[in-house]
Amino acid sequence: MRILPIILIVLLILGAGGVSLPQEKKEVLVVDRFAEGLNEEGLPKGWILQKSPSKESRISIEQDKQGSFLRLLSVNDTFGLEKKVSFDIRKYPYLSWRWRVLRLPREGDIRKRETDDEAGQVYVLFPRFPTMVNTQSVGYIWDSNAPQGSSGTSTAYSKMKYFVLQSGPGKPDQWTWETRNVYEDYKKLFNEEPPEVGGLLLYINTQRTQSPAEMEYGEIFFSTQPPKDLKP
Repeated sequence: MRILPIILIVLLILGAGGVSLPQEKKEVLVVDRFAEGLNEEGLPKGWILQKSPSKESRISIEQDKQGSFLRLLSVNDTFGLEKKVSFDIRKYPYLSWRWRVLRLPREGDIRKRETDDEAGQVYVLFPRFPTMVNTQSVGYIWDSNAPQGSSGTSTAYSKMKYFVLQSGPGKPDQWTWETRNVYEDYKKLFNEEPPEVGGLLLYINTQRTQSPAEMEYGEIFFSTQPPKDLKP
């Protein structure tokens, strides 16, 4: 499978190095780089809340040598951020992003309802009418204990299916890049052709295990081809 043209994904040497993504290229749909900061409501611009965080939880945008990133802190809480996007996943099947875990919920395990708390959760949403009760989602999880590579169905919502991409603590100073073929993942999980994408959701929850968790997200984008040169 060919690599994206060099003009599409360029590694710039800025200090320790960083990733630059094009503003508008037909091969890429950028969800966010988190470079515009927070709006007056304390949210990343273009995002909406899915459940409001408690006073102890936090949503912030920070910077390091690789650029801007979103940080979510959950303290005995559950909340998420959704960005509305609409396109045919067959045309842009690859989802790529970087993430970094700072704290995992104690005893968190997506396989059990009583411990279904995860620091890292990325969901691609596929709404069908009526959307309130019929939206399907493909989730990518950073779990505390569920085995890396495992998959399943949410214990809380049968239309949410997931893959566990990372398990256990990562290195606090090291970003992890992910690329997934969402089109193929959807067909594998739901055994059908997907409808149009309706949004992307970042979620964090710790209400069941009553413990804090903290997660960071950098660039997030869909593309026509897997950007193999993106990973540092």
